[in-house]
Amino acid sequence: MTENAPLKIHDLRPAPGSNKAKTRKGRGEGSKGKTAGRGTKGTRARTAVMPGFEGGQVPLQRRLPKLKGFSNALFKTTYQVVNLDRLGELFPQGGEVTLDDLVAKGAVRKNQPVKVLGTGEISVALNVQAHAFSASAKEKIAAAGGSVSEL
Repeated sequence: MTENAPLKIHDLRPAPGSNKAKTRKGRGEGSKGKTAGRGTKGTRARTAVMPGFEGGQVPLQRRLPKLKGFSNALFKTTYQVVNLDRLGELFPQGGEVTLDDLVAKGAVRKNQPVKVLGTGEISVALNVQAHAFSASAKEKIAAAGGSVSEL
């Protein structure tokens, strides 16, 4: 490199002594040769100890109790929730509210059941279609002059 030439990335070198080579075990006397840090004899010197082995102590998977009982949680229907105040924001003119309309406006995802809850107030008449309604939502929609139809 000449004095006037610009410094380039390939001209850079690490400072002397900053990069030290990693010890490669078991490659000669000077690098933990022979036993390579495993000690002498025994299972750990010869092979890997099997996962979960705790030296003869009763292992964790045998100390913990088995799960008992049965749960119907797998069969529970989980609804996407839409509140009345949100419906009022999305449909200020009133009219028909279908699942496709809710998906198009980003209120719910498609292919999942929808439940309308009665949080908030509604002032316009909405004809709402959904899979489920809370009792308060049905009352408030009917009071505003709308109707409810369950799918």
